[in-house]
Amino acid sequence: MTKFPRFRSSFGATSFARRMLGRSWAAGKTPRRTPIVVHCHLSWDNVWQRPQQYLSRLAQWHPVLFVETEVRDGDFDAFYEHRPAAGCSGVTQLKVVFPHSVWGDGAYVDRERRRLLKTALLEPSLRQYNRPIQWFYDPMAVTAFLGQLDESLVVYDCMDELSQFRGAPPEMLKREQELLKHADLVFCGGRRLHRVKSAFHADCHFFGCGVDVQHFGRALKRSTSVPEDIRSLPRPIFGYYGVVDERLDYDLLLELARQTVGSIVIVGPTAKVRPEELPAHPRLHWLGRREYQDLPRYSKRFDVCLMPFALNEATEFINPTKALEYLAAGRPVVSTAVADVVSLFSDVVKIASSRDEFISHCQEQAKAPSRHMQRARLRRAEANTWDRLTAEIENQIRRKEAALAGALPESAGALSAETSSV
Repeated sequence: MTKFPRFRSSFGATSFARRMLGRSWAAGKTPRRTPIVVHCHLSWDNVWQRPQQYLSRLAQWHPVLFVETEVRDGDFDAFYEHRPAAGCSGVTQLKVVFPHSVWGDGAYVDRERRRLLKTALLEPSLRQYNRPIQWFYDPMAVTAFLGQLDESLVVYDCMDELSQFRGAPPEMLKREQELLKHADLVFCGGRRLHRVKSAFHADCHFFGCGVDVQHFGRALKRSTSVPEDIRSLPRPIFGYYGVVDERLDYDLLLELARQTVGSIVIVGPTAKVRPEELPAHPRLHWLGRREYQDLPRYSKRFDVCLMPFALNEATEFINPTKALEYLAAGRPVVSTAVADVVSLFSDVVKIASSRDEFISHCQEQAKAPSRHMQRARLRRAEANTWDRLTAEIENQIRRKEAALAGALPESAGALSAETSSV
């Protein structure tokens, strides 16, 4: 079987992840339960976010097979390759690879994805994934895989309203409806998203973003060094890290650069935008990809952390993971009026309803950071760790498995549908 090339990921899983999780991964310490086969629209090696955070922790109870799809140049037949997920014991990454020439043939792609996964599961090293929990992030995977693996449970972890993202396939809504119809459990990454999806599913739960407080709290330590590429930039520094895509308000960033002193620093990979589309200004610095373990070093130098989201279809349902990461770093945060940010964080984040107000908040927060507000930000982060939320998700899985096995009534042990503290 073809091996993966060795490479380093940005914002992604590295050997650092093992230390980051702060737990023992020694084999045999925790008995393994039902395996999980995950279908995700994101790569494990991309930005370290909700799927990686939850699944790396669920792997202490369940062996996890993370299935992703990649399209490459060249003339070849579709194939698969697998390896242990970088830096995370208990997770195996399986990549199904297609040439660009066939990617537009949806029916063929679905058949080949299904065939290749079933072939992979015959390998001795992957036979442990029999009768799995099928765990979907990607509604487009439903046609290929739903009901095909003799699954014991179907989980839909709805992290975004993907049908509203740029370039979303037109059939995504129909496939999501099929997934909601057959899922046993539905988790939602945003409160507004939960309110919408719970109208279509009776066992739907809000599990928002979590945070690794120990990791991002490194920004508060004297021993944490500031990265060389921003050390000499004029202050105050208004900083953002995350994916640079259609969700950002680029006109707002340009106006912030024009009307403030100091520097605007944007850390993160681009997606669905071309470099020439990014605004240019002497005070605006696009740094590109950086490693996940280095993010606290950047936020240590940020005088104000930014969530400069455009108010469009792509941001209507988002609950930004970075909100709690910024709060755990103890930094002042300024955001546009994204619905979930308003409902979840308005007491600890400055929220602007206009561009002028956003710029004004940035200037004010850079001049007079509040110790009282810093303590409030840290308390909010400490109440919403990934570990706590993952344990509650595991409780939901066990409840549902017991109910389907007839050991418990459907409602026994159920947690509140809105489980997150924020």
